[in-house]
Amino acid sequence: MPGQAPGAVPPPAAPPAAAPHAPVPPAAAQPGRDPAATRQEPAAPGERGGSWLPPDGSGDAEARARALLVPVAEPRPEPAPDAVAPVLPGRPDPQRPQVRREEPLTEETGPPCPWCATGNRPDRHFCRRCAMSLNDRPGGGRVRLPWWRRLFSGRKEAPWAGERPRLRRGLGWILPLIGWGLLAALIVYAVVQAPTAIQAVKDHFAKRAPLEPTSFAASRSFPGHKPELAFDKLSNTYWGPGVRGAGEGEWIEARFDSPVNHLDVLITPGVSKRADKLSESARPRVLEVEITKADGKKETREITLDQGIQGSAQRRSFRVRDVRTVRMTIRSSYGAAEDKQVAIAEIEFFGPSTRSY
Repeated sequence: MPGQAPGAVPPPAAPPAAAPHAPVPPAAAQPGRDPAATRQEPAAPGERGGSWLPPDGSGDAEARARALLVPVAEPRPEPAPDAVAPVLPGRPDPQRPQVRREEPLTEETGPPCPWCATGNRPDRHFCRRCAMSLNDRPGGGRVRLPWWRRLFSGRKEAPWAGERPRLRRGLGWILPLIGWGLLAALIVYAVVQAPTAIQAVKDHFAKRAPLEPTSFAASRSFPGHKPELAFDKLSNTYWGPGVRGAGEGEWIEARFDSPVNHLDVLITPGVSKRADKLSESARPRVLEVEITKADGKKETREITLDQGIQGSAQRRSFRVRDVRTVRMTIRSSYGAAEDKQVAIAEIEFFGPSTRSY
């Protein structure tokens, strides 16, 4: 081109400017194709990919900015929470029972349970599944306890479901009262007799010591056989009333200056301990003992002697306190005859010893 330096490359030619509102020629119709399907509608203003622009070109930037915007919903105000009204403190919920899974039962051979028909071993008394008694039967009622167990059971048996309790008619309600009354009477008696029982225990385990009477007396005496010979601790001397036969009603008496406590009495019947002398006299069988105490009260007891024990002293329990005089009256005798008199060789009294060893 004129005005250019030699050897320079000429600039490319500018493309021809298109008319601003030049109509676009419609596409050629193709055979077998619907022209309406091939028609394109202009894009709506502001949509992406739309090719519509304002004629003056001022809305190009604004349309692009609107296309880039993302619609966001307007925030809605949250409703205010309801006001909490004052309430009373609630009760804690009770702990619910834990449900355990039923374990499979092992097979056992034996009579079936009358309640659930589960087999049980013969040595069982209660069912291994329902825990009911194997001796009871449904509808047969329970075994009634004996009266002596119901008297002090302390609780009433609750009736089963569907069972009507039996009405108590008659005098059945008196039995518990009688039982408790007897128990109360026994308790009172035990409290009252407690000192006597304690003294009896002490006397049983106490050591024995001989008691010496201070004076003697008798209803009558055979010459040379006065009553003091029955208390001289010699077995070859004796007291005899000098009356033939059994000597019923004859008595011998021992007296003490001060009150003494007696525990035992030792009596040797006959004229001597020797066996060859036993047939010479009758021997007392039953003796009636009259005891006079320090306060003047009298007490009567009975002593029975044995016949088989010949020639030996016989010990009898004779527990009495505060004794002043002891009178023994003969009521019957062994071996009584018209040519014999009753005789007592020795009478010995024993009381508690004062020794502690």
